[in-house]
Amino acid sequence: MQVSFACTEHNLKSRSEDRLCGLRTSRIETLRFHLRILNTHTTHHLLRLFICDLQTCFFFLHRNLGKSGLRVSCLGLGTWVTFGSQISDEMAENLMAIAYENGVNLFDTAEVYASGRRSSFVITTKIYWGGQAETERGLSRKHIIEGLRGSLSRLQLDYVDIVFANRNDVNSPMEEIVRAMTFVINQGMAMYWGTSRWSAMEIMEAYSVARQFNLIPPVCEQAEYHYFQRDKVEVQLPELYHKIGVGAMTWSPLACGLITGKYSDGVPECSRAAMKGYQWLKERVNSEEGRRQLAKIKELHLLADRLGCTAAQLAIAWCLRSEGVSSVLLGVSTSDQLLENLVSKVTDHICKLTIDALLGNKPHSKKELRA
Repeated sequence: MQVSFACTEHNLKSRSEDRLCGLRTSRIETLRFHLRILNTHTTHHLLRLFICDLQTCFFFLHRNLGKSGLRVSCLGLGTWVTFGSQISDEMAENLMAIAYENGVNLFDTAEVYASGRRSSFVITTKIYWGGQAETERGLSRKHIIEGLRGSLSRLQLDYVDIVFANRNDVNSPMEEIVRAMTFVINQGMAMYWGTSRWSAMEIMEAYSVARQFNLIPPVCEQAEYHYFQRDKVEVQLPELYHKIGVGAMTWSPLACGLITGKYSDGVPECSRAAMKGYQWLKERVNSEEGRRQLAKIKELHLLADRLGCTAAQLAIAWCLRSEGVSSVLLGVSTSDQLLENLVSKVTDHICKLTIDALLGNKPHSKKELRA
């Protein structure tokens, strides 16, 4: 089970009087705040951020989460990049403050990321694996309800906005999962529930069970999405969006850092692929398919240069152009990375035509194949 929190203006005001809410005063006061907490190099980026054209800034845009009434920012802040890295709590807090003040209202974090050090934050949490015991993991009714109650207690929150169920557990019947999610919503512990890494068939089954027993269906699926992982988000989820209103909240827009170009000349010692537990990423980079992807990435970097943006901005803009994508979750470890990823000047026309032609891997639905 995962828990995600979209911090809308109402629940931010009602839940806390912390420094993040205090930031919402004026742009001048905000700038002064950032000048205090950021170094000179980062401040130059921040100043450029404030004066950029509003029409080119994704973080001013919000979309409905699927066909629900919940409005979320097109870009959300995730923390999986910090898992295994050594960013300080102060830096993490600064990143959240910068993101929120610049229009990001969706924060997606988890105890498992950064070894649980983010549990001190009141803004959001995500329960991924609760513990080692059999009853402390999976999607049983017991774990869903007790896990969420424990998370709310630790975070001093009355409720979260979205509860995501991770389908790593195949032992719990679908009806039990849907009934448990309906229970936590009816009890006021959550507003909506969604799925994470579920197949289209599993999501449709959950929807059917909800309709059969007058329960609450999921509103969103969390899925990996980037240049080289396209089929689910571009073919399967749009059909679910139109049929049952399930939206997409995507993650890993930079393909675990592959798209940044850091692995073009091998695996750097300080990169994630060189860390313990990331052998799979190193093998992916060094594989034949990985080398083909790196060749494509070099071409995409040249395209980004011609468009006057970074490769990261281009990749994020490309993700946002997909139908049914409500929000793209960013993984950053520095304020520079965050500020870079919040701005883009890439047009939908360029994304659809130029990039798809370059990649040559656009997936097609069954209807398109028959045509």
